[in-house]
Amino acid sequence: MKETVCLVSLGCPKNLVDSEVILGLLSEEGHFLTTDPSKGEVIIVNTCSFIKDASQEAIETILRLTPYKREGRCRLLIVSGCLPQRYGKILEKELPEVDLFVGTGSFHKIPHLITQKRKRKSFLSGQTFLYNDQTPRILSTPPSTAYLKIAEGCSRTCTFCTVPKIRGPYRSRRIPSILKEAKRLADQGARELTLIAQDTTAYGEDLRDGTSLEGLLKGLVRVEGLRWIRILYAYPSSARFTESLLELISREEKICPYLDLPIQHIDDQILRRMGRRSKGREIQDLIGKIRTFIPEIALRTSLIVGFPGENESQFNALLHFVEEAQFDHLGAFQYSPEEGTPAFRLSNPVPEEVKEERLRILMEAQKKISLKKYRRMVGRKAEVLVEGMDSERTVLRGRIQTQAPEIDGCVFLKGKARPGDWVKALITQALPYDLVGKIQRILP
Repeated sequence: MKETVCLVSLGCPKNLVDSEVILGLLSEEGHFLTTDPSKGEVIIVNTCSFIKDASQEAIETILRLTPYKREGRCRLLIVSGCLPQRYGKILEKELPEVDLFVGTGSFHKIPHLITQKRKRKSFLSGQTFLYNDQTPRILSTPPSTAYLKIAEGCSRTCTFCTVPKIRGPYRSRRIPSILKEAKRLADQGARELTLIAQDTTAYGEDLRDGTSLEGLLKGLVRVEGLRWIRILYAYPSSARFTESLLELISREEKICPYLDLPIQHIDDQILRRMGRRSKGREIQDLIGKIRTFIPEIALRTSLIVGFPGENESQFNALLHFVEEAQFDHLGAFQYSPEEGTPAFRLSNPVPEEVKEERLRILMEAQKKISLKKYRRMVGRKAEVLVEGMDSERTVLRGRIQTQAPEIDGCVFLKGKARPGDWVKALITQALPYDLVGKIQRILP
């Protein structure tokens, strides 16, 4: 029996790719897809559970959708992804409204599970499913852009992180498979590919055959039709950022002058308690090394404030570092104690009100940095990828090479263009996290 299925995807781009694979598998089996939960005979919530807030969002979304079982057409409510993988069968008691719980290692079985008779509610196998170029996938991103997952899982031992427990050890895809998928995505109209993994710079190490991020990039730049290739989630290890890799990023026009380096902190004692392998001086030296090879690089980072034991002096060191490093983009988060992680047992928790204040201070500093950097662009011309109309403004919105989809700012555009167009725009105004521009011409 073929069903009408509505899928709600939560969490990061890595989870979004899993959702797109689920959609592709469902479509291949002949099921019908809808974005309207009131029309779904099957509703799937693909969840994130990286931190407490993500788990809470997942639960709230599930509860918001449960009335469709009583009032709509829904006969089957499925929760997939990280939440069931992390909490296991305990969810069967906590969320009796849910019919199926499918973990990260079994989500590819969903098309078959919805048509078969089942003797159990939870399907929670070990390692996360790693798709390949033969796996069907339906893109849900804006025109001309797509995420490309190059590996799954993580083998690091950061004390605050739940990912290794949820998704298993790091496993790289093979380069030929990735290149075949990249070509298929380009043939479908994708012009921007954003490389994602829990740690992109670790790509290939587990294969032990010389496979590396540099080798993958050399193959990707030869894929016809691609215009931008972007790297996210690059662990800040100087040994992995070789001179030849940085030279490749610098000279290849298709590779965006952009790197996401989630450093988390700069104080050595906090980094050690976090289980991070880099020291503060090594991180600073790496940033200098990258900017030496790629002067025009835009750097993004992620930071955690209020980690257990973080005192005022250590926070001030982090604040001073942010002011000195002048990151183009920065995301900061209050530490969230996650049950099952080593950091959950650490002493000297930072009070919530202190974490909130430190986050506010840090983001105020970054706001000034971002505005100063964007003001330098006023009067310049930039290549912009048009994504569509802004939901809150009556103007188009797009991104320049140094703005990653969803996580960074955008360019509000005056003029006419279609989603997926590349345009040359004159930057006319700087906002704290966004730019305003006027379209001058459509680019080929």
